[in-house]
Amino acid sequence: MACKWRLMLFLGMLLCLDAQAQRFQLSTNAGTWARLGTLNAQFEYGCARNWTVGISGRYNPFTYNRGERNQMQMRQRSAALGARWWPWHIFSGWWLGTDLRWQEYNVGGLAERPRTEEGWRVGAGLNAGYSYMISPHFNVEFGLGFWAGGKKYAVYACPECGRTLESGSKAFLLPDDLIIAFTYVF
Repeated sequence: MACKWRLMLFLGMLLCLDAQAQRFQLSTNAGTWARLGTLNAQFEYGCARNWTVGISGRYNPFTYNRGERNQMQMRQRSAALGARWWPWHIFSGWWLGTDLRWQEYNVGGLAERPRTEEGWRVGAGLNAGYSYMISPHFNVEFGLGFWAGGKKYAVYACPECGRTLESGSKAFLLPDDLIIAFTYVF
């Protein structure tokens, strides 16, 4: 009997949550999934009328073999902390965002080039876009971004051989995101 009352109380609390403004967003970017299956998620919290803060992660452990001595990969692990400014209201309309990011990567065999580069990067990103409201809980976001910073890397002649062509540290500026994200707002 007590269990039944707890369930009713919990369901009542869920209904009350719907009456309040939505402060959280969970999303995944289809543009990042298109990079050889990179898994990704972002969680955001609305901390003010025009500001959200968030954390995101990406992971790609996949290597694709296209025949003997012909593999390609875009493996990575990355994490980012960011903030977005929304001129109208959080989770709707135009936005401008920035983030701090760390990434460990191994990229090779793309565009019929046997070279492989691996290492880590740290930097800051800037992105902008638009969030289109489909329903009170679902949005689709569109946007573009880039990031810049420093990297420590090594370039190898091929994915399997391990012969080092170049290594060191240097600055970078890269296009980062083609954002086509599906979001759940709660």
